[in-house]
Amino acid sequence: MPTAKSKTKAKKEETFTLTGDGLLKKVKELINEGNIRKITIKDKTGKTIFIVPLTLGVVGAVLAPVLAGIGAIAALITECSITVERE
Repeated sequence: MPTAKSKTKAKKEETFTLTGDGLLKKVKELINEGNIRKITIKDKTGKTIFIVPLTLGVVGAVLAPVLAGIGAIAALITECSITVERE
């Protein structure tokens, strides 16, 4: 009897450290790349502030409220890090 093999893909993660005013621009750049699975935004102490799961079917109209939220966060924080999980 054959056994099912599970397919596991290695997750690739990158972390960027930047100031609040560059946050929205960087998130938009990452979304436009298209191979992003999840974006996590953390403050300078490492506390997770915002997690954006992205799927292949997400389009600009759906992302508008998310980007507005990220813009509000950017106005409040001085330094943050973005962790990007790629496919």
